Amino acid sequence: MRALARSVRQIQSILRQRGDKNFNAFGTRRNLLVEKVLGCGHKPISTVQISRYIHPSSVLSKALSVVPAEISNGVTDVNKAGPLVEYDRRIAAGGLLDGDARQLGALRELQRLYDELVENADKCRLDRYATSEKSGRSRWLWSRFIPQSSLYSPVKGLYLYGGVGTGKTMLMDLFFEQLPSNWRKKRIHFHDFMLNVHSRLRKHKGVADPLEVVASEISDESILLCLDEFMVTDVADALILNRLFRHLFSNGVILVATSNRAPDNLYEGGLQRDLFLPFIETLKERCVVHEIGSSVDYRKLTSAEQGFYFIGKDISGLLEDQFQQLIGENKPYPQEVEVVMGRTLKVPLGANGCAYFPFEELCDRPLGAADYFGLFKRFHTLALDGVPIFGLHNRTAAYRFVTLVDVMYENKARLLCTAEGSPQELFEKIITVSDVPPRTSSRSKKSDDADLCVDNELGFAKDRTISRLTEMNSREYLEQHAAILEAKRLT
Repeated sequence: MRALARSVRQIQSILRQRGDKNFNAFGTRRNLLVEKVLGCGHKPISTVQISRYIHPSSVLSKALSVVPAEISNGVTDVNKAGPLVEYDRRIAAGGLLDGDARQLGALRELQRLYDELVENADKCRLDRYATSEKSGRSRWLWSRFIPQSSLYSPVKGLYLYGGVGTGKTMLMDLFFEQLPSNWRKKRIHFHDFMLNVHSRLRKHKGVADPLEVVASEISDESILLCLDEFMVTDVADALILNRLFRHLFSNGVILVATSNRAPDNLYEGGLQRDLFLPFIETLKERCVVHEIGSSVDYRKLTSAEQGFYFIGKDISGLLEDQFQQLIGENKPYPQEVEVVMGRTLKVPLGANGCAYFPFEELCDRPLGAADYFGLFKRFHTLALDGVPIFGLHNRTAAYRFVTLVDVMYENKARLLCTAEGSPQELFEKIITVSDVPPRTSSRSKKSDDADLCVDNELGFAKDRTISRLTEMNSREYLEQHAAILEAKRLT
């Protein structure tokens, strides 16, 4: 039976190399569900402002949907596969830009990992059809009676970090798409992953070591774990990560992660960080750490539109008009969305997949990622009224807004909003310690901005939020959103 399974996998690999893999192309649709609004006493975000912050995934989203091209001489090597090979194929097909040496460095690391995984697939227990179906809790209970030896993977994972706009998510997706379909693998946003962990912990409440049970369940489902946007800001997450990942790694889990921050800078300045530091050492022990830069600023290569981001005060009426145009003849009404553990989130107005919220209702209340994920399981569009300039006085709201944008981006949701400034202006008062100008005789304490917020974690996160807000306002993003809606409608 195993010999037959290996034969099937070899045939599947050959078919993939011959280009028999389907890709979904969102780039051909040009009929946007967008109508430009001119006049009305507001200042739309400018093309110049937008072009500084466009994220690479919108530039390359069409390229990633290109079917792998045959090599120019018509001959392909069926034994060659992986992210770097696919990257070269797409460049040859004209679907990707050529010449970014720094991205190529990251791709070589991903290709090395891919090759090692293929070579050690049996040792790593990647094949979902060749592993035990015993549940995580049963395996944990069995281990109480018979001591189990650690099963550390012979292959180290990979931790990719770098600034906004360097293409980390695109590269991870390129890597993940090349993995065999029969492998135990998962690609998930870090926010969503931690929500899932906490949900499992509640389910196993009362067990002597619920983290060990949760780790067993996760490793049963996915030996290769790909986490996008690894960022630790919550003390509850920080305190369990070390023990959780020690269990995961001892179960053979291989981690591939992307982050804006180097491992040593994770959770910098956080509460009880001394308890988090062992996790950093564990992470560096089990993963190859690679910094990714980019000699090309891909954010400047995407076209920009005025979209639905309106700058100004007292322009709520404009947002309401746009909201009404999107819902058409449907009548909006208050709704409730189920979140987690029986909790619900009240939606002030909703209709036709569109939700309307004042900013205070979503970001000035004690809500988190779980609430936002629940919201976008029901709605594909958010109209958000009155996004303020952020500073010391509303730092908590700024954190929630960053999380909201992350969840929207992960769900490819559409944003309509009124704001007091451009994406960059919203965060001008949020800085890191390194950005604080030195005290001089000519600069007294009295001249400091009383609302200036010095926060390393938020200061790093703001760049990602600015980038994503601007991309969500671009033509490519809105076209992709429209194509997704059309595909859902047809199915």
